[in-house]
Amino acid sequence: METVIQIRVRYNECDSMGVAHHAVYPVWFELGRTELLREQGGCYRDLEEQGLFLVVSELSIKYKGSAKYDDVLELTTTVEEVSRVRIMHSYILKLHDVVITTATTTLACVNNDGVVCEIPKALTSTV
Repeated sequence: METVIQIRVRYNECDSMGVAHHAVYPVWFELGRTELLREQGGCYRDLEEQGLFLVVSELSIKYKGSAKYDDVLELTTTVEEVSRVRIMHSYILKLHDVVITTATTTLACVNNDGVVCEIPKALTSTV
């Protein structure tokens, strides 16, 4: 399963040269994951109300280019792998059809106490 969203680089996400700061990219990836989950019929709020949380356990980013203030980016978020307790996503971020960043994340499902637990079947059945 995958989703594609557009992101416009905001002024507050840039350094003094108008270039998007490297720390904002993981925030954009979370936007992609959130929309993907929403398209699957779920939302993080519902999971949290069940006492479940998806936490990032691994993040890998390769910066191949840069984005600047007011650029419109295209982010493709794809579910690559799902296990009983983890979900792995990949990301491709493009500017004008040119890949500027690729990344992967692994999310673990944990309960209120931070103990790893199974991802709800309703979430994994749509992947």
